[in-house]
Amino acid sequence: MVAAGMRCHAVGLMCGMMVMVQGRITGKGAVKQQLFDEAYRPDDSRHFEVSASSTFKPDTSRQFDLAYADGTELKGFNAHDIVQLGNFHGLAPFGVITDCNSPDFNGVDGILGFGLPKPGFEGRQLPRPILWALTDKGVQDSNAQALTRKFSFFSTDSAAELQLGGYDPATCTDVMLYTPSLSSTDFIVGVTSLKYGHPSRSDHTELLKFKDPTGEEYLPAIMDSGTSCLVMPGDNMDGKLQNSPFDDFTELWDEDTSFWITIGGHTFEIPYHSWFLAETNQTCVQPSPDGMQGLLIGDVFFREYMVEFDMQDEARPIIGIAKLNKAYSPVTQNELGYYKLDQAPRAKLQLLKGEETMFSAEHSKKLDEVDQVPIFNKKGTQYFMDLAIGTPQQPFTVIFDTGSAVFGVFTVKSKLPSEIRQQLASSSSFKIRVDSMNTLMQWDQIHGKAVRDVELGQQGQAVSLALAGSSLSRGRTSSSVSGMSFAGGLLILALIANIMVGLAYVSRQRRGRAKSTYTEMLYSSNQYGSVPVTISAPQPV
Repeated sequence: MVAAGMRCHAVGLMCGMMVMVQGRITGKGAVKQQLFDEAYRPDDSRHFEVSASSTFKPDTSRQFDLAYADGTELKGFNAHDIVQLGNFHGLAPFGVITDCNSPDFNGVDGILGFGLPKPGFEGRQLPRPILWALTDKGVQDSNAQALTRKFSFFSTDSAAELQLGGYDPATCTDVMLYTPSLSSTDFIVGVTSLKYGHPSRSDHTELLKFKDPTGEEYLPAIMDSGTSCLVMPGDNMDGKLQNSPFDDFTELWDEDTSFWITIGGHTFEIPYHSWFLAETNQTCVQPSPDGMQGLLIGDVFFREYMVEFDMQDEARPIIGIAKLNKAYSPVTQNELGYYKLDQAPRAKLQLLKGEETMFSAEHSKKLDEVDQVPIFNKKGTQYFMDLAIGTPQQPFTVIFDTGSAVFGVFTVKSKLPSEIRQQLASSSSFKIRVDSMNTLMQWDQIHGKAVRDVELGQQGQAVSLALAGSSLSRGRTSSSVSGMSFAGGLLILALIANIMVGLAYVSRQRRGRAKSTYTEMLYSSNQYGSVPVTISAPQPV
């Protein structure tokens, strides 16, 4: 859980928690505070010594500059070496981090993202996610070739556990329910309902009041261990909702209450003790930043449910959820086991087009190898795990995060071999935004809908582009193209360019008047620590 005086453990994620006075909420809305109130202290971390590893292979042509919404930057370059993760090892890519400006990494040696590979340039510039790299066929010195490409994660108030290859059935009290991810780049489920109220009553209040509901509405939600709290819309999402869910919650807040979140037709309770921090008299519930199109489901959920992330189908990952067995004690050292696990009903899931349902696991005689790896849980807000890199092995303790795909450890730039320093100086790095919430910020656009703030304009732009594409395609199939048709095509292209310039201007103007912009985003799923934030009433845009 997030404690006062600590930063929320996702880079860029401000703890917009509600401070309680005599059992009541003092206010609502997020107050932005300065995150970097102290310097990054490199001496607090262990550093990878490249010259000490006989199997180290640098790739200095692929430098990166990872930029987070709060201003955090991690700079470095790609490399390959033998990575030991739990009981598995192999020659794998990772980031050698040479520069860091954020105190959120004080006392840790790096970051281990268990997210999905990114497409395009970002995916080519960053190291391939570690679980994918170790299970790729033909990996040198790898014993993970038979490991199923999936993992599970859960947390308790004092410990946590990562399970590679599947899950230990002893960690669950009921059958695993599966639903396909709504994204191939992030672990996203569709939430059709979020209710709040007293468990002993039946009059629970719906917080997601969709405008003109047809029964098919949903909001995308990222399943993210790198976010501490439950993050819900802080406004009506430009009319998509009839209400502001976070405002309704603050008005209804009471002790001993629960949330009920519906995913794929199944409802999961998040009880009071998971999201109310009695020790600090705070709630771990936050309003989303301006422009975010969905929810973040953080550690308040992982403390109640075992979540499985199945990545065997790269185009459509599968997410499984089962009630956590509270009597189960997380392992304290690596344990390799073999279990006859029920499997995700892939044939049924492949037919789904959206978030409409979840299916129970199907019986199977397949024996799965599962590696159970201890995760160190610091007050429920920070998750660390041990791994090793190099020959001989160099041990590191890194932050574990399902919301990102970045794997990297720190090194001392001045101690790099002169040849590597020269190569770095002669090549350039590329800045890449790695906020996992970037998908939710662009959700409507990605899924063919109008982007907030420029809805009518973008629809017009889409029509123009469609007309232009139709016109040009007809021209290509025609046996001859007249000068008039060519001129008409140029005119259409000019109109499109004009529309796009106008949209960009309108968007800049509106963003300038807004309460906060994307670069001032208060939340992200990659910060480790927390800042105590007193809630005040949100100001109108």
